Order: sequence, then C-alpha cells, then structure tokens
Amino acid sequence: MIDITQAIENAVSEEGIMDGIVVVYSPHTTAGITINEGADPDVVHDILMQLDEAHPWNHRKYLHGEGNTAAHIKTSLVGVSQSIPVVHGKMVLGTWQSIYFCEFDGPRNRACHVKLIGGR
Repeated sequence: MIDITQAIENAVSEEGIMDGIVVVYSPHTTAGITINEGADPDVVHDILMQLDEAHPWNHRKYLHGEGNTAAHIKTSLVGVSQSIPVVHGKMVLGTWQSIYFCEFDGPRNRACHVKLIGGR
C-alpha cells in the first residue's frame, strides 16, 4: 500500500480547484485504491495481513491460470476508485486519513488516474 495523498493534494493545488471532487482510479485488475489511516503504519500492516489470511496466494481451489487469483479478489474487495470532496481548495479527508494505491500483484509498472471536477 503506497500513500499517494501528497501527490493527489499537489494535483488539486496545481489545477486550482476550489470546490469540487477528485476521483482517483486504478485501471488494473490487481491493484486498488482505498482510504484509511495514514498516521500509524501498523494499520497498513494489519490490513494486508488480514487480506492475506482471508485470501492466501496458495489456495488449492483457485482455477485462474496466472496464479494471481488472490490479487484479483483483494482488488475487488478494496475497490478501484475513491472520490474525495474538495472544499476551499483542499481535499476533505479525516484527520488520520490517507489515500493508498494498493498493489496486490507486484511490483509491476502501474499508474493511477486522477480526475478533478469542479471550479476555481
């Protein structure tokens, strides 16, 4: 899980969006976007640990030939996008919230898309 909050904040600032919404989207079937606590790195560890326990890589009943079924399941659970309100030029996130790009099948060459909707 990679904290991309600052990069998204920079994009909002550079575009000069004052009021609107920012959509962060992952176009990958094995990588997602989520919002969760950014102050304590143990939260990221615990999330990944629980996802791995619930959906292990080596489950013998998986049928997908590429061997990355667990990554597909985790992405479906986490989701591939988040929408964050922008008010007075700032994203409206909770005190401890951060935006994460979640790589479940990597490392790989990845990108996420950011769409800013709103006015200056």
